[in-house]
Amino acid sequence: MDILWTPWRIEYILGAKQPGCVFCQAIHAAPEGDAARLLLYRGEHCFVIMNLYPYNTGHLMVVPYLHTSDLVTLAPEIMAELGDLTRRAVALLKAILKPEGFNLGMNLGRVAGAGIDDHLHQHIVPRWGGDTNYMPVLAETRTMPELLPDTYAKLMSGIAEFFPPAKAK
Repeated sequence: MDILWTPWRIEYILGAKQPGCVFCQAIHAAPEGDAARLLLYRGEHCFVIMNLYPYNTGHLMVVPYLHTSDLVTLAPEIMAELGDLTRRAVALLKAILKPEGFNLGMNLGRVAGAGIDDHLHQHIVPRWGGDTNYMPVLAETRTMPELLPDTYAKLMSGIAEFFPPAKAK
């Protein structure tokens, strides 16, 4: 079995936590600040946001507006949009960043690896051959080839092609 080490995440795991839910704070804030929060898209039941502590360039998350950790009780329409936005996010990343593969998944519960365990979210991690190298393993340093705001701008440049216009609430 191979082990993928992610020591750069220790800053998030052990760092000071802001009170409240970061996902709820992001979605309840004014849309004018979405770029600063790296929020890419607001759907009817879910939103798409970049991960502030990415495993890789372009690491996105699809998050229901509903604050819950229980996947089993999500309404069918929320599950449908979660799946649809995940599919659209993969298409966007394929077109803009051209990854060679993806990791998709949810960590349900702290013991399963969830850093934010009270608000479920779907991870979409683009992958390229050789994107795990000696730096994280030997130097405990993750090399990210692009600043988050630059990746955000690239993804926003193609968002209209892959996501429907948001419905007024």
